Amino acid sequence: MDPPANIEITDPGFLGYLSIHWTLPTSLQNLTGCTVRYQLRYYDTYEERWRSVRTVKLTYAAQFDPEKPIKVRILTVLKCACTNGTEVQGEEKEWVYTPEPTGVAESRIRDFHCVYYGKEYMECTWESGPGQPPDSQHYLYYWHREMDETKECPEYIIFSEGRRGCRFPRESLLEFSKFNLCVNGSSPAGSLKMAYFSIEVQNYVKPTVVSSVHVSEIDGELKLDWSPPSGQVPEHCLEYEVESSTTMENGKQKQENMVLQNLEDTSYSVPREVESQKTCFRIRSKVNMYCADGGFWSDWSQTKCTENKETQCIPKLTYLGLVGLVVIGIAGVIILCLSLWILKKISIKKINKKDALYTLYKEKVNETMPTILSPIFK
Repeated sequence: MDPPANIEITDPGFLGYLSIHWTLPTSLQNLTGCTVRYQLRYYDTYEERWRSVRTVKLTYAAQFDPEKPIKVRILTVLKCACTNGTEVQGEEKEWVYTPEPTGVAESRIRDFHCVYYGKEYMECTWESGPGQPPDSQHYLYYWHREMDETKECPEYIIFSEGRRGCRFPRESLLEFSKFNLCVNGSSPAGSLKMAYFSIEVQNYVKPTVVSSVHVSEIDGELKLDWSPPSGQVPEHCLEYEVESSTTMENGKQKQENMVLQNLEDTSYSVPREVESQKTCFRIRSKVNMYCADGGFWSDWSQTKCTENKETQCIPKLTYLGLVGLVVIGIAGVIILCLSLWILKKISIKKINKKDALYTLYKEKVNETMPTILSPIFK
């Protein structure tokens, strides 16, 4: 049985998303009452494996890397009365297209990376090729299946040391679909080599830093609580890694890492080490395997520590000392007030006694004065 005829691959300008076309074999055009299908295989250069599909249509679109050879294999599958109702496969035909290299030698960009920060915006960055001529300009174009045509980078960014990039707002992205990118450029020496990439943006998410971390001790257990990171990543899509570092009484450090995959779990408890002096924690998050096939860990949160046993005693002693000083002060004030009151009473008694003696003295004088003066006036 003949393979499909007139195999053709066309490029609609979607940065590697190509259309494959073929026609019914001439030998089968006059058959009636038969089912004709086609088995198409193409080599996925991004994942380095063959993909297979069966279809009754005469066209199929698939993602390819335009920088590498395009390989397609196709055969005819026939089922009709003349085959006793069984499927019969024909000869497989292979079609290979090898793109011709263009552009200034060694001018292709290097170290291309994309990060989808908190599902709020994505940045793709790169470095210039080793052979890039001076005064070169880079341009980035992108496309996904809900776009009618390719578009240029919405916002170019330039970093230190010559690293460049493009920032995509959330509205320009599409998850769970091929997101195609191409970086090309121009220079006084000619066009730069093109670089093609195809990603799925949900696999490049980096959550924001975990916030509101708290450590408490309850019944001999250390409990760690935190709030989910801000941003657009759903809470049920996050997993957490908790790093603990314990300082023992002998001065040695004990470090442990625990990945928590329980959905929406934002707490963690561990028994406190009997011989521990202090335990410190920090947390980071990542999109879990239920929401994406990959991703990046967030930056670590601020480190939160339990109090040192020795430092725990200091506040208690300080508190007792302050209470003692307050009590002593109050007692001193009371004693001082009592002393002043007693002195006042004593002073009042002395003054009253003097007044009484003086009054008695005056009375005696008044009584004796007439007796003394009467002989003189006689």
